[in-house]
Amino acid sequence: MKINILKYKLITSFIIALLFSFNGFAQEEDASNYRMRFKFKTVKQPDNSRLLEVSFIGQNKKDRKDKVPVFDAEIKFYNEANLLGTAKTSKEGIAQLTVPENHNYTTDEDEYINFIAKFEGSDGLDEEEDEIHVKNLYLELNLEEIDSVKTVLVKAFTIDSLGVEIPLEEADIVISVNGMISKMKLEEGTIEDGEFEFEFPTDIPGDANGDIIVYSIISDNDDFGNIIQQKSINWGTFKTASIEEGNKLWSEAAPIWMYIVLTILLVGVWANYVYTAVNLFNIKKEGKELELKKE
Repeated sequence: MKINILKYKLITSFIIALLFSFNGFAQEEDASNYRMRFKFKTVKQPDNSRLLEVSFIGQNKKDRKDKVPVFDAEIKFYNEANLLGTAKTSKEGIAQLTVPENHNYTTDEDEYINFIAKFEGSDGLDEEEDEIHVKNLYLELNLEEIDSVKTVLVKAFTIDSLGVEIPLEEADIVISVNGMISKMKLEEGTIEDGEFEFEFPTDIPGDANGDIIVYSIISDNDDFGNIIQQKSINWGTFKTASIEEGNKLWSEAAPIWMYIVLTILLVGVWANYVYTAVNLFNIKKEGKELELKKE
């Protein structure tokens, strides 16, 4: 009876310990220990559609390197009070919505488009909201050879309510090309009176056909947000490098180490043959000598 009581006490103590350990883990991972980072941005894409993107990340208040993406949170995107659509955050905490080029946005008296991204909250997370106010900027990218000089021409303008193009007074711009991992910056300059011109280098590598993608990018502008335009052109260089290879497994001449190893193996095999033959001869000789002694 005492043994059974002791068993029950041990089992009860074990269950209580487990409960306390789970409770401590839950407190450690509790949302109250994290500061929510709700960042909203917009990118006008090369086809003139507009990408709306929210990054929803929880950052530990004590350990800032500890970041936890908020997964499967429903984000609603608005233009003023008009719902543009909804999207759920991915495993990386990113929610995206693409609005087509021909969408008719509501603007304020200063021609700003007011975007709102909203998370309505859940049992463990508070409501989050962020706004962006941008003007609709048009970015045209032209790649031309002017007097045999490869030239990048950028034109930037807005359109007023009467359909008149108004050149952009001033904005920073970056010209880049596609790289193996990310875009490679070629030039950083300023658009003035709606125009920017750049002489394209002649030594930029392209693909096997010499094709290359050129980008014109305006980033984090206070009035226009992010705008990107791109075009593909046969301005890249492609050289087939003739590399003299040494002895390889797939070449006509094998690596030196293989000759050495093969030689050692062959010498070992033949030495074993010779050793065996000598021993057999000695055994035969000793056998004959024993027979003569018996006689």
